[in-house]
Amino acid sequence: MMYCKKSNKKIINVIGLGYIGLPTALMLAKSGIEVIGTDCNKHLVESLSKGKLTFEEEGLEALFKDALSNGITFTTEYQKTDTYIIAVPTPYINSSKKLDPEYVISAANSVLDNCENGAIIIIESTVAPGTIDKYLRPEILKRGLILGEDVHLVHAPERIIPGNMIYELEHNNRTVGADNIEIGEKIKELYASFCKSDIVITDIRSAEMSKVVENTYRDINIAFANELAKICRTDNMDVYEIIRIANKHPRVNILQPGPGVGGHCISVDPWFLVGDYPDLTNLILTARKINDSMPSHVLGRIRNIMRERKITDISKIGLYGLAYKENVDDIRESPTLQLLEKMDEHLAFGVKVYDPFIKTRIVDHQFMNFEDFLNEIEILVIMTAHDHIKNNLELIKDKFVLDTKNICNIDGIYKL
Repeated sequence: MMYCKKSNKKIINVIGLGYIGLPTALMLAKSGIEVIGTDCNKHLVESLSKGKLTFEEEGLEALFKDALSNGITFTTEYQKTDTYIIAVPTPYINSSKKLDPEYVISAANSVLDNCENGAIIIIESTVAPGTIDKYLRPEILKRGLILGEDVHLVHAPERIIPGNMIYELEHNNRTVGADNIEIGEKIKELYASFCKSDIVITDIRSAEMSKVVENTYRDINIAFANELAKICRTDNMDVYEIIRIANKHPRVNILQPGPGVGGHCISVDPWFLVGDYPDLTNLILTARKINDSMPSHVLGRIRNIMRERKITDISKIGLYGLAYKENVDDIRESPTLQLLEKMDEHLAFGVKVYDPFIKTRIVDHQFMNFEDFLNEIEILVIMTAHDHIKNNLELIKDKFVLDTKNICNIDGIYKL
């Protein structure tokens, strides 16, 4: 089924209309470029075609309206055109920690089935270094096509985060990896239609590696903070005060500890390096293990609070926040879901859950009303630092609060 207008103009076909592809498509359309968004999810396409967004994001509604007024359309079918942006998921294989390239390969092959001669295929999905050489170039060559003539490959990894997508699309620097400078300049001009910051042109493997390195750096920094939190917990020190003081040094910038690392970037991308370079990634692997251990650390803190307060009923525990970060509805790799899985493994059933951004029930004992949620619990565990909880601290003063995000100044508060 098609949901696109007929046109003789050249179009940009954006493949994958999730957290990355949709905002990118809308931004291009707002800039006056003819865009058709393609996704295999028929319900998603139908929703967008009816003018209904599929996730919440500050500024996205206004951007959507602007893009619709400029003629953006949506379809389940790939277009015959000369420029494609692929923004499909790139998960890792749990057993090997290597990239699972299935979605990227499938999308690229569908593009090759439809594209015009000389088409440019831009991969925005974050991939492991060497992915395009290993998986996508062979798909082109085995069709008898000539790289650099019949088809051009480009890697322009996304650099946005849920909760601040629109601003970052316009203001974050971008990287364009291309086989030749002319194609790189052409794609740089495309992204410059909305990106106001520097756009660097480099080779494809450098573009692949730089994106993974960015997220791995942050993962290691967070792991250091989380390890400090564990050290300070064992000896009754205030990790937040220690980090605050240390960060006054001009060459120190320690991030904040937390209940775990979620999202599809920091919690996933470092595994690509671990999977491909297992003998060389000792620090990266250790950081991943530390961050993945934090839900278990939170579980231990809950156990200690229950013992101290002589609470034996697990159903009196409430977890605030399902989203992996504040003020979004994105639950990918959510630390709360990881914690619930740990509790399930230990037969700890009945824990209450609430998140103001999650409008449908996705876990057991999930509440839709905050006050009803509070009425059922004695221990409140703040897992996500939504503005909602910051604005309602008066309502939780009579609870035993474990604040894993360091947002409360209530007397008797428990921290990581």
